[in-house]
Amino acid sequence: MTELRRRMIQDMILAGFSEGTQRIYINAIRQLAGYYNTPPDRLTEKQVQDYMLYLRVEKKVAKGTFQSNFGAMKFLYLVTLDYSWPLFVKKSSFPASKAASRCTQ
Repeated sequence: MTELRRRMIQDMILAGFSEGTQRIYINAIRQLAGYYNTPPDRLTEKQVQDYMLYLRVEKKVAKGTFQSNFGAMKFLYLVTLDYSWPLFVKKSSFPASKAASRCTQ
């Protein structure tokens, strides 16, 4: 087991994740790393975003599958690796009403 996997599992245990969720998250990260043939802590934010687009557009995974993968990546990068990537941080630069009105103009 790699050090990164061990750290992620420990973080998930501390967060109270079930064993089933832990397996799903670890598998999602394994697939991400396999897609690039690179350890996940060496991937760029752009690569992770491109992989998410690949899942949605090319692979056409179900919404629940996508959400599980997104959750796994968000957990790994924000919690375990302590990265502050905008990809995983909710953007709130506009109040909801202003954002909606800008989309309709």
